[in-house]
Amino acid sequence: MTTSPGLKRTLSLPLLVLYGLGTTIGAGIYALIGEVASVAGMHTPIAFLIASIMAGLTAFSFAELSSRFPFSAGEAHYVQKAFGRRPLSVAVGLMVVFAGVVSAAAIVNAFVGYVHEFVDAPRTIAIIGIVVLLGLIAAWGIAESVVAAGIVTLIEVGGLLLLIWVSGGELGKLPAALPEILPAAEWGSFSGIMAGAVLAFFAFIGFEDMVNVAEETKNPSKNLPLAIIITLAVTTLIYLIIGTISVLAVPLEQLAVHEAPLALIYENSTGEPAYVLSAIAIIAVLNGALVQIIMASRVLYGLGTQHLLPAMIADALATVNPITRTPLVATALITGIILVLAMGFGLAGLAEATSLITLTIFSLVNGALIRIRLRDGKPAEGVSYPLAVPVLGLLVSLGFLVIGITG
Repeated sequence: MTTSPGLKRTLSLPLLVLYGLGTTIGAGIYALIGEVASVAGMHTPIAFLIASIMAGLTAFSFAELSSRFPFSAGEAHYVQKAFGRRPLSVAVGLMVVFAGVVSAAAIVNAFVGYVHEFVDAPRTIAIIGIVVLLGLIAAWGIAESVVAAGIVTLIEVGGLLLLIWVSGGELGKLPAALPEILPAAEWGSFSGIMAGAVLAFFAFIGFEDMVNVAEETKNPSKNLPLAIIITLAVTTLIYLIIGTISVLAVPLEQLAVHEAPLALIYENSTGEPAYVLSAIAIIAVLNGALVQIIMASRVLYGLGTQHLLPAMIADALATVNPITRTPLVATALITGIILVLAMGFGLAGLAEATSLITLTIFSLVNGALIRIRLRDGKPAEGVSYPLAVPVLGLLVSLGFLVIGITG
């Protein structure tokens, strides 16, 4: 009997951090600042800080679980280990896949919109061309695709650092503006900050995708938790600086309504058109779609190898090409679904549904860690955090879920 080769462990800690930054720092921050500022006002940096703490609770839960169980389709595996309910585990895995493909389809549509700012390319041709290209990169090999995503990540982070460099002089206004940035001890201030934090929270989503390349990571029990924490720390630092510069550089009423707020800040600081920053925003959009293809295909692969799907489907999805050492069937299936969604559906409602699905997954993952810790105690090896971390992570995720459903 011929044994299918396994995934190739090629991802070092630096590559894993680049992958994590690529999934977390993306097109969102290039447009989200204005929306957060519209509700949080001068408290925008505080809103991002609170959002970081909220996301961090679940990030630490993912870090501990990835150290215990370094497997693809991580979320499904964690839930299976905790509750032993196969239908629930399959549902979680498929929710992760659905969130990834819808997010990627929305990203592709956003890319086409940006392209039309420069070239009048037919929408259908642009979508087919970019989705097929991204699918081929993802199928090429995990090291190659992550290196490609990592290069793009460096470019998009470079765009943010460029903005910090040209607008850094605005930070000289911080001492005088600090009383406005720090919240007053009254409900009106905190309600706006929390509303802004709910928006800003989604700029931190993406770190959870890292657990789905566990079987392609060197020393995953050590490197995965460390990479998750480094990713969150770097993201938080960049977002706090950008958030602070934003409220100091331009009037809030302009920042809140501008479609490209970071371009507005760049133009205000330099007096020049923000062509470079706009081009980087396009690149950031493409990177987001690529990492979603990689993530979703690995979840399908993991569901196959863990035999959580019918045998015939599982065997096909778990097949690894001996040359590329990537799951080609899973990658092709994900690419095809994204192509259909990008071309045929209006994605505004689906994008909102994706956020709710992500919060549901976060709630289940935190619940899984609570159950495992109460049943098995702390692990003998690997990382471990206080039980209060997943408890608070569960409460925060459920709270955001309720806000999203009722809001």
